[in-house]
Amino acid sequence: MLGTMSPPPWSRYTVGARFYETLSLERLVYRTGREAAVGQLRLRPGDRVLDVGCGTGLSLRLLRDAVGSTGEVVGVDASAAMLARASRLIEAEGWTNVMVLRGDASRLRDVVARGRGFDACVFVYSLSVVPGWEAAWRQAVGLLAPKARVAVVDSTLPSGRWRVLAPLVRLECLIGGVDADRHPWEKVLSSTHDTSHLVLRGGHVHLAAGTLPPSGGDDPPT
Repeated sequence: MLGTMSPPPWSRYTVGARFYETLSLERLVYRTGREAAVGQLRLRPGDRVLDVGCGTGLSLRLLRDAVGSTGEVVGVDASAAMLARASRLIEAEGWTNVMVLRGDASRLRDVVARGRGFDACVFVYSLSVVPGWEAAWRQAVGLLAPKARVAVVDSTLPSGRWRVLAPLVRLECLIGGVDADRHPWEKVLSSTHDTSHLVLRGGHVHLAAGTLPPSGGDDPPT
């Protein structure tokens, strides 16, 4: 008897792409972390920035505003349905320096042409969902210029007096395919300098941002 193959994790977003911003509680809960992450990248006009797990493009406007018309924004996601919405946003805004590409985050080098190294990279609520997330981290770092800024914002179970909401958060994570115990922002804390760590929304949202060493990523900061 032939075994059945599990559907890819991004397939759960195919049907819900149209309603993602509402279903994901973006404005109520998660927008604050997204805005803070982009701010922590310290982008300047003309910078190139990589958005891994860009989804429907919720970060694209923030990133494009930061790099201006002379910069470049590249988003990558595995879901065609999510990227279709991101593409419509790009077309509606007339952005000629923003593009989205479909591909597996753990194989970014097969998707993104390196060219000049990116000046920054952001993972917004993506590494807790992506299988092979550590490979995705390494691949992204390999596309960055020395001393690039990197930011990871993601979620876990709330803490302190907010722990009462933990059952609801667990349900939300189950529906969204989120591993709340992964804590991917710790990669930033262990491999960058000039590092910040913000804890938001009762401990539910964590943001870490930092600067890679001159030798590249995953080297301990000195």
